[in-house]
Amino acid sequence: MGEPQIITFSYKEIVTALIKHQGIHEGIWGLTMQVGLQAGPLKVGPSENDKVIGLIIPFQKIGIQKQDKPDPLAVDAAEVNPRTKP
Repeated sequence: MGEPQIITFSYKEIVTALIKHQGIHEGIWGLTMQVGLQAGPLKVGPSENDKVIGLIIPFQKIGIQKQDKPDPLAVDAAEVNPRTKP
């Protein structure tokens, strides 16, 4: 079997990994993304006349945010990263 070319993760897998990385053991946490917005001319073909005004929406930061209520994209830190008993 060859090396995988693409490895994908669900929202919950990303949140779980970040909860464990940060050592969080309680609370409901969900994914948060900070985006930017820029408009300008974009070349869409080989000719200089093949330009349109377009939008670029870059992802600037990805993180987790504590939530009051569970939802389908949120993770309970107590379940995925319980405290270890001494």
